Amino acid sequence: MPESRFTDLDRPPLSERALRKALIRPGSLWSEITVVERAGSTNADLAEAARGGAPEGAVLVAEAQTAGRGRLDRVWSAPPRSGLAVSMLFRPGAAAARPARLGWLPLLVGVAAAAAVRRLAEVDVRLKWPNDLLIGERKLAGILAERVEGGIVVGIGLNVSMRPEELPVERATSLAVEKAACLDRDPLLRAILREIETHYREWTSAGGDPDACGLRAAYLASCATIGQEVRVELPGDRALIGVATGVDGSGCLLVRADGEEHALSAGDVVHVRPANP
Repeated sequence: MPESRFTDLDRPPLSERALRKALIRPGSLWSEITVVERAGSTNADLAEAARGGAPEGAVLVAEAQTAGRGRLDRVWSAPPRSGLAVSMLFRPGAAAARPARLGWLPLLVGVAAAAAVRRLAEVDVRLKWPNDLLIGERKLAGILAERVEGGIVVGIGLNVSMRPEELPVERATSLAVEKAACLDRDPLLRAILREIETHYREWTSAGGDPDACGLRAAYLASCATIGQEVRVELPGDRALIGVATGVDGSGCLLVRADGEEHALSAGDVVHVRPANP
C-alpha cells in the first residue's frame, strides 16, 4: 500500500485546489498550478511543458524531487514536503525579453521571494548574487533560471521544515532551524507567488528597465554581497578576488579588483570573511 501523504503530520501536503482558487483569477499572471507528489526536476518538467505550448504563468510544484538541480548542476534534495520546490514559466514581452534585460528576471524572483519570506516568517533574509537567499551566511533557498523556446523557466527551492540533521550541507539552513514565525508552506507559497506577480507586472510594464520599476534599488537594498570582499569562481578554473560594488543595468555583478571594475554575468560567489584575530 502506498504511503499516505498525511503520514508526517508536521509536513502536511499542499492542496492544488486551494492554491488554484487563491491565485488563479481573471487577469492574473498565474494561469495553471499543478502540484505533483514527485518529480525528477520541476524545472526540467516545466521546460518540457513549455516546449509543448504551456502558457505564461504555468506553475509546477513538487512535494518531492528526485533529481533537483541547483546552479552549476549541483544536486538539490530534501525530504518530501519539507520545503517548497516550485517552478514558474514566464514569457515576457519583446522589450523585457531583450538579452540585456533578461538577466534581471531571476534577480526579480529573488527580491520577491525574500520579501515574502521576510514578511511571513519574520526572519532577516538577504540575497547573495545572483540567486541565493541567505540567513546570515547560511543558504535558505536557491533560484535557477533556464531559457526555453519563447520563455524562461525559473525554479525556487526553499528549505522550510528541514531539521539540522536533514540539511544537505553545513552551510545550509531552514526556516525551522531559524525558528521562523511561519512554517506553513501554503501561505508561504501564496505570498511568494503574489509578490513575484507584483514585481513582474512592474518590470514588464517598464519594458524590463530595472531602474524605471525600482527593481535594481530593491535588489541592492536586499543584497548581502554588495560591499563585501568576494571571491568569484569563474569558468576555466579562474578566480577573481575583489570588492563587490554593485549590479549593472544587465544584472551583472560589478567587482573592483586590482584597480579595475569587472562586470560578471556568471560565477560562483563566496563571501570572504575576515580571519579570526
